[in-house]
Amino acid sequence: MSAHAHAHAPGDRREIRGWMMYDWANSAFSTTVVTTLLGPYLASIARSAGGVNFLGFTFEPDAFFPTCVSISVILQVLLLPLLGAIADYSTLKKRLLLSFATAGGVATVLLFFIQAEMGLLSANGAVLLGGLLFIIANLSFGAAIVFYNGFLPDIAAPADRDVVSSRGWAMGYLGGGLLLAINLAMITLMENTGLAVRLSLASAGLWWLGFTYLFPARTLRQRPALKKLPAGETFLSQGVKQIIKTLGEIRTKYPETLRYLIAYLLYNDGIQTVIVVATLFAATELKAPEESLILLVLLIQFVAFGGALFFGWLATRLGAKRSIVISLVIWSLIAIAAYALLYEIWQLYVLGVAVAIVLGGSQALSRSLYSQVIPRANESEYFGFYEISERGTSWIGPIFFAAAVQITGSTRVAILSVILFFVVGLILLIPVNVRKAMVDSGNDPAGVVL
Repeated sequence: MSAHAHAHAPGDRREIRGWMMYDWANSAFSTTVVTTLLGPYLASIARSAGGVNFLGFTFEPDAFFPTCVSISVILQVLLLPLLGAIADYSTLKKRLLLSFATAGGVATVLLFFIQAEMGLLSANGAVLLGGLLFIIANLSFGAAIVFYNGFLPDIAAPADRDVVSSRGWAMGYLGGGLLLAINLAMITLMENTGLAVRLSLASAGLWWLGFTYLFPARTLRQRPALKKLPAGETFLSQGVKQIIKTLGEIRTKYPETLRYLIAYLLYNDGIQTVIVVATLFAATELKAPEESLILLVLLIQFVAFGGALFFGWLATRLGAKRSIVISLVIWSLIAIAAYALLYEIWQLYVLGVAVAIVLGGSQALSRSLYSQVIPRANESEYFGFYEISERGTSWIGPIFFAAAVQITGSTRVAILSVILFFVVGLILLIPVNVRKAMVDSGNDPAGVVL
């Protein structure tokens, strides 16, 4: 059996379950740190300092965290495709997954020490340090996901990927939701809310580290290298050359894959912006207390578990692309409703249920559909491009949102910028020919619902 064939042999059930558990492990970072606590926490410290000053520029408190998200992803734009290309030429995919998960988990744990009074650091310095730790953690989060997603074609046959991907996302919602429930209890019961928030941030890092080494580290099997490193080349030099080659040929050899990737980058930026700024919007516009924000995200986590499984089932009937189109129509309506109708806390929970139903499904199916339309032996590299706009790592959307807040001073007006990403992404997605994309990429569409 060739290395290439072996690399694509589906894994056993134990390996698939271990793969799914990485979503369980890292989702704690997305829910507790990115979506719920860190943005409002850093903004509150920034307000006590009268804003965030860095190299002579003053950030509005509510604009600092979205800016950090964007910086972390700009770094990913430079790094992740290169890492993916290196992984395709080496046997380092599992080792790189574990290395970046470790770096991200440790940086997250260190957020425990960020507070307004830090001895040698002023409140302004504390916010800047917190932003730096977040950038390291979010960069590592994105890098680890590249290699995690790169395992999907290894462990699941083409016809099974929608269901396997959806179940992985569902496990992520359960894991992230369980830790968030613990954090909600801690913040509610502890008198020192600041300490409770810092303990919650650190717990996300410990959760990420612990379950990564308990499950995927023990069950994922390292496959042989997908491609042989040419004589005289290093992983770095060949990785750079491979990216240049891919950028040159994707338009001519894989035009439908390119169309899908562009559509995904746009509509997923809208999704990621909602994830990043949802609690910031609720805290600023609705004056929602900390407990209500965590309860909202907790509600979304557990409803999204069912939503991810539902959309996985829907894809077996309608196909992944049609199911994603349906989800984007709902996303557009949600963004409009947030701007025009959302003024009460109870309305926030109603809208949160709608978000939860489409959240996991749209992202899980986007991942599985992408795995069908990328060339074999180049999966990790292509997932490097994909991850540039994956969950919690959007870069265009948060920049638009942060700029709108900076200019208007209103998060409600800024939410209008999100609608554009859903609508344009939908317009670009509809004409994509999935069957042609699969055939062009050397994948067999037989048995896959299109």
